[in-house]
Amino acid sequence: MKLKFEPKDIENTELYKFKSSIEAKYSVSLANYDELWRWSVDNSAQFWSEFFDFSGIVSDKGIKTLSNPDNIEQAKFFEDTKLNFAENLLQRRDDEIAIFFKGEDKVEQSITFKKLYEQVSKTAQAMKDMGIEKGDRVAGLMPNMIETIIFMLASSSIGAIWSSASPDFGVQGVLDRFGQIEPKILFTVDGYYYNGKEIDCLDKVREISKKIPNLQKTVIVSYLGNRNIIDIDNAVYLSEFTVDFKEKAIEFARLEFNHPLYIMFSSGTTGVPKCIVHGAGGTLIQHLKEHILQCDVKENDRVFYFTTCGWMMWNWLVSALAVKASLLLYDGSPFYPDGNVLFEFTAKHKASLFGTSAKYIDALKKEEYKPKDNFDLSSIKMITSTGSPLVHEAFDYIYDNIKSDIHIASISGGTDIVSCFVLGNPISPVYRGEIQGAGLGLDVDIFDHDGKTIKGEAGELVCKSAFPSMPIYFWNDKDRAKYHKAYFAKFDNIWCHGDWTEWTENGGLIIKGRSDATLNPGGVRIGTAEIYRQVEKLPEVKESIAVGQEWDGDVRVVLFVILSNNQTLTDELIAK
Repeated sequence: MKLKFEPKDIENTELYKFKSSIEAKYSVSLANYDELWRWSVDNSAQFWSEFFDFSGIVSDKGIKTLSNPDNIEQAKFFEDTKLNFAENLLQRRDDEIAIFFKGEDKVEQSITFKKLYEQVSKTAQAMKDMGIEKGDRVAGLMPNMIETIIFMLASSSIGAIWSSASPDFGVQGVLDRFGQIEPKILFTVDGYYYNGKEIDCLDKVREISKKIPNLQKTVIVSYLGNRNIIDIDNAVYLSEFTVDFKEKAIEFARLEFNHPLYIMFSSGTTGVPKCIVHGAGGTLIQHLKEHILQCDVKENDRVFYFTTCGWMMWNWLVSALAVKASLLLYDGSPFYPDGNVLFEFTAKHKASLFGTSAKYIDALKKEEYKPKDNFDLSSIKMITSTGSPLVHEAFDYIYDNIKSDIHIASISGGTDIVSCFVLGNPISPVYRGEIQGAGLGLDVDIFDHDGKTIKGEAGELVCKSAFPSMPIYFWNDKDRAKYHKAYFAKFDNIWCHGDWTEWTENGGLIIKGRSDATLNPGGVRIGTAEIYRQVEKLPEVKESIAVGQEWDGDVRVVLFVILSNNQTLTDELIAK
C-alpha cells in the first residue's frame, strides 16, 4: 500500500514518553510501535498497571492488577481498586471552556470546567434527594448537548448506571431498550433541531414515560422552549428539578473498579437489543489509553466527534475530559445548511482531533467539498473515522481536499467493548486504506475457521487474552449464557468480534465487513465492504447496501441503491 503520512516530532508524543518509561524501568529496547505492542500483550498485567499510573487515574489503587489471566471470561482487572468515573472527568475546575456546543444554526453555548462541576453537583444532589442510589438506572433520551454530559456525570458520581439513546429513536425502539433496564429517572428534551426544522419530542416522551416500568420522574430540558408538559406523569423541567440546591463539593462514591457505569445496547437486528453493561474502571482506563497514547490528546487540546448519544463514540468522546481536554459537541444534520458546517465549527474552536464516520467522508467526497480551501484547519492533528471501513479512495480525498499533513486514523471496535480493537498511533506511518494496527494491551489476531492464525487472507478478528473494557455482564443474563454465546462460542477461550479482517504486509489491517454479513456466493466469501468500495466510486450512487439471499441452492448477492439527484436506474448504469 502507498505511504500517505509519516509522523514528525514523535519524541513529543505521550506514546513515545510512555514507551521510554517502559524501556527504562524494564530494561528493554522497543524500536517501534509494534515492539511496544508485543511487550504490552506479553506483559499484560504490567502494561495496564504502568499505564494506570502514567495516566494519573484518581483512585485508591490496590495491589492486584489481573486475576485469572488464563480464562478470558473469568479474568478480573484491579479487583481491590476503588475509583469514581465522574471524579476522574471532573478533576479540572478552572475558568477555561470545558465544552463548546452547537445545535445547527439555532443554538451555540459553552460551559467552563468550574461551571460544569457546579452543575453536576446540583444535579447529583437533586437525584439523591429523589432517592437515586448506587446501582439505580438513569436514562437519557437526549441530543448531544452539554446537559447530557452533566446528567451522566451526576449519575456516575453517585454510582448509578447511565444509559442513553438519541431522541430520533421511535417509541418502540426506546421501550425495547429502556423498558428492559427500568430506569428510575428519565432525562429528556421537549424537542431538537434537525435539518433546520424543530422536531417536537413531547408526544413521544408522554407515551414512553407511561410504559417504562417503575419510572419515578421525567426531567425535561427546555431546548425548543414554551412547551406544555403538564400531562406527562411526574414530569418537571430541569430548572425546577435543581432549583433548591446550591453547588457544593461533590461526594464522589469510590466503588470497585468494575462497578457498572454504562448500559449500552446491541443493534437489535435479531430481536430486542442486548443490554451490555460496562464497568467504570475498564471504560476509563481503556478510553484514557486511546486518548492519550493512541490519539496523543493532551491537556488543553480540543476534541470533536460527530456523534449522537445512541452511538458509543459519544461515551468515548466524553472521556477526553479525564485528560483535561475540552470537548466540541455538535447536534443536528452535518449537511445543514451545507457540508461545511462541521469544519466551520471545528475551525472556529481550533479542534485538535476531528472525529466522524466513514459515511460522512464518503458523502463529502461525492459532493466534492474542499474544506481546506475555505477554513483554517491548522489546529487539527488527527482525523479519526469509524462506523464502517474507510476505503482507500477516502484517504486520497482527505489528503487532497481536507488537509495534506494530517494523521488519518481509521478505527474500529464497537459497543461491545465501548472502545477500539484496532486504531491509529502517533509514531507510525499511515498507509492508504489501512488501519495502523492493534491497540496496546489487546492481543488481536486473525483466525481461520479452525482457529489458526492466518496472514495474507481475510478471517475472523479475535482477541486472545483479557482486557479491561470487556463487558462486565449482560443485563438479565443470570447464567451468562447470552454473554458467552455473543463472544466466546466460536473459539474456546478466545474473544471473537465478528469482523472479517486481513493483515497487510505493513502490519496494518483492512476490515472487509462484518463476518456475519460476509456473503458466500458459489462458496467464495466476500465482505460487504469490498462491494461498497467499488459501488461508492460511482457518482450516480448516493447510498448502497448489499445482502446475501438464498437462491437456487446457492447464495446470490442483491444490491440495493439510492441514486444521486436526477439519476435513473438505466440498463447502462446497471451494467456499469
